[in-house]
This record gives sequence, C-alpha cells and structure tokens, in this order.
Amino acid sequence: MNTIFYVGYDAAHPADFIYDIPEGHDFWLLILTQTPAEFWVNGEIKAYPANCAVLYPPYQKIMYRACSDQYVNDWVRFLSDEAYVLETTLPLGTPILLPDPGYCHQLFQLMATENFLQCDYRELSIDYLFRIMFNKLLEASQSAENKPHYQDLLNLRKAINHNPGQEWSVAVMADCVHLSPGYLQTIYKTTFGISCMEDVIQSRIRLAKERLIHGQSRISDISELCGYRNVEHFSRQFRQVVGCTPRAYRKSITSTS
Repeated sequence: MNTIFYVGYDAAHPADFIYDIPEGHDFWLLILTQTPAEFWVNGEIKAYPANCAVLYPPYQKIMYRACSDQYVNDWVRFLSDEAYVLETTLPLGTPILLPDPGYCHQLFQLMATENFLQCDYRELSIDYLFRIMFNKLLEASQSAENKPHYQDLLNLRKAINHNPGQEWSVAVMADCVHLSPGYLQTIYKTTFGISCMEDVIQSRIRLAKERLIHGQSRISDISELCGYRNVEHFSRQFRQVVGCTPRAYRKSITSTS
C-alpha cells in the first residue's frame, strides 16, 4: 500500500527558491518539474530542462533549486511497502526527461483529487495511479526517446502535424530546433522512424484526405491549404502516396457512402 502524506501540483516558487535536505526525508519524494532547475546529482550541481521527474528514496540527500525566473513543480510525499516502489530500477535522485509530461501531470492531479476524497475505493484508486506513474517513469528511463533534443523534436513533429500546410523545408525545420540540417535529418529518422520531409508529406496527404472526404472544397483550394504551390505537384504526390488522384479518391469515397 502507498500512503500519501502530501500531494500537490502547479506549485510555483520565486527565482531564489532552493530545497536542501542534506539527510533526506523519512519518506519517498517524487517531483515533476515544469520549469528548468538545477539538481545535486553525483556530488555536483547540474542543470536540467523542464519536464523531468525525480524520485528520492528515504534518507537520500535532496537538493534542487530554481535556475530561471520561476520554478514550478508537481510533488508527492509518500510511504510505500509495494515491491514496484521498494525494488524499483529507476535512477534515484537523478532527473528523468519525460517524453509526455502532460500525461504525468494529469496523474498528479488525479492523485491529489483521490487523496482529498473519502471514497470507498480511495486507497485502491491511489495505488492504481501510483502504478501507472511508475510505469510511465520506467518507460521514460528506458526509452531511446530519453535523449538530448527529444523534446524539441517532439514539439517540431507536433507543429508539422498541426500545420502541415506551412512552408516546411529541412532548413526551416532545422532552424526551429537549432540544429544543422544534416544532423536534424539523421536524428529525426532515428527517433521517429521516418524522415522529416516524409513526415511533412504524410501529414499533408492526411489533411488532404480529410478535406476530400468531408466538405466540398475545390481540389485547387485543398492543394493550397496543404502547402502545395501548384495542383499538379499536389496530385502527383497524392497519387504516389495513396495510389490514385485526389479526384478519383473523392469519387471512390462518395460512391461508397
């Protein structure tokens, strides 16, 4: 069972914030940073980006501090006799970069709500949330995604998917993540299994298919919306990916509906 002492989220602190417990606590402490911070790791202070999780066991030195205008984190102090906590393979006292920090932030919110409520299944619900949290931390610590630049690459990929019609080029994308074009192409494919320009094309064709299925927009307008300078190029690329022209695709969909 896990027993929560305190749990909170979106705790904001000023630029001079420092948390220093030389002998550690007599309980576990898990924090999720929303801003950059500096941590005491292996005998020295190191700077880490936002969206890191850090797990401190009882009686381990704890020291971290703000390194920007504000420090914000989620946190939970707890006791546990669960094997998945006591025997965890997570690196203790060392920040872990989270690929999807928003998901873990929601877990903290749910944990705080369950801890506040006095329901019949409160303890069981809290245990489930802890198990999910630890699974996500293990995934993050073991994942190949836990690399430098991953968050920047993920943000770039989200931007491509949300706005495929933008004038994307390797040079533009490289500038977005402050990397050289050659290096971007290498690590993007290594990270996501697809080249950055192929990702752009796939996103554009996906948007085009949605517009062809839903709505009566002219093909020339869809072409422009998806970032193509001329309809011929759009039709050619659409056929390469889908296997037929945009017009034929629309006709096949409408004839079966």
